[in-house]
Amino acid sequence: MTPNDPYPDVDDDTLVARYAMGDQSAARALTTRHASRLIALGYRMLGDRAEAEDVAQEALMRLWKTAADWQAGGAKLSTWLYRVASNLCIDRLRRARSEPLDAAPEQIDEAPSVEARLQTQSRAAALHAALATLPERQRLAVSLRFLDDLANPEIADIMELSVDAVESLLARGKRALAAQLRPMGDAL
Repeated sequence: MTPNDPYPDVDDDTLVARYAMGDQSAARALTTRHASRLIALGYRMLGDRAEAEDVAQEALMRLWKTAADWQAGGAKLSTWLYRVASNLCIDRLRRARSEPLDAAPEQIDEAPSVEARLQTQSRAAALHAALATLPERQRLAVSLRFLDDLANPEIADIMELSVDAVESLLARGKRALAAQLRPMGDAL
């Protein structure tokens, strides 16, 4: 669990049940455990910290609304939250694509100058840019596998796919990333 978790020995299902009975500290514990990973997923998918935080908040709000009906021993809570957050991200990406260009907010480049970048920051920026070029499902699968270190069966549950389909997405995503990053090899 996380260092600030007030209930490190209590499982997620028990905390959801406690929240459903009115225990607000259980909600804080679940938020402490899961919010940062949901924000990270949202940021990788959307490229915007504020949007990522909104996605994490919405995913947790959906959990609070369904807490009374949560089935302990069913899907892992983290898997359910990842699925909700990834679907919210995909919805936002689709809406953004359908917005007219003049309705879209102007993008501001907040990247540090070339002189200020360290090599690790260059690598992270190159990886993030390459990830952004992948189709949504490949980006999600690659992010969950290699950045969140989830196992393929858990990714399959989150994405509602077979393990074979996840493996195919990962293979295609890795090939596409390698092709994107290969020309920058020596610079990275």
